[in-house]
Amino acid sequence: MFVVDDHAVVRMGLRVFLDAVPDVELVGEAATGRSALQRIDHLARQGRAPHVVLMDLVMHDLDGVAATAEIRRCRPGVQVVVLTSFGEVHRVHAALTAGAAGYVLKDAQVDEIVHAIREAHRGGVHLDQTVTRTITHSLTEAQQQEDVPLTARERDVLVLVAQGRSNREVARTLSIGERTVQTHLSHVLAKLGLESRTQAALWAVRKGLASI
Repeated sequence: MFVVDDHAVVRMGLRVFLDAVPDVELVGEAATGRSALQRIDHLARQGRAPHVVLMDLVMHDLDGVAATAEIRRCRPGVQVVVLTSFGEVHRVHAALTAGAAGYVLKDAQVDEIVHAIREAHRGGVHLDQTVTRTITHSLTEAQQQEDVPLTARERDVLVLVAQGRSNREVARTLSIGERTVQTHLSHVLAKLGLESRTQAALWAVRKGLASI
């Protein structure tokens, strides 16, 4: 676990409650996006790269969106959960497009933050309910078409992804290979005009195929 926030008091608070969570180990923290990249790279060289990063959005030097994109590019095994005070649609879209596996507002309960961390670690997605509504309402008309030509298997994959399942779990459930799961998911994204599994999950929720 790695924490990135430009407010020392926030980092201290997160450190205190994360230290009390048995299955979460805090390996580092940073006050800016750029210093986070440097420290995560250093940890990775030591074989101690964090599995999940809690990322603030508005910071000096390098903001959370840019830092998230760089982490996902350089360290695809590291998941990022955004923890911020801002829930505007353009910020949410930017973070999810950059590769964030979760988006939680800072007024969330501690249990929800821990849940988001665990979901990201297992390859799932967790979004604050306020954020879910924001994204759902902002879906474009093309993304909300009723008659989307998904195959039965693509729909099965979409529903499981919307439930927060990782590709490995989807493959196990459907008795198919992980590469096949990824192929189906790629087809789903292309057909729906979406850019990420998170947006696909939200589309499924909007259509009543699943709930987050």
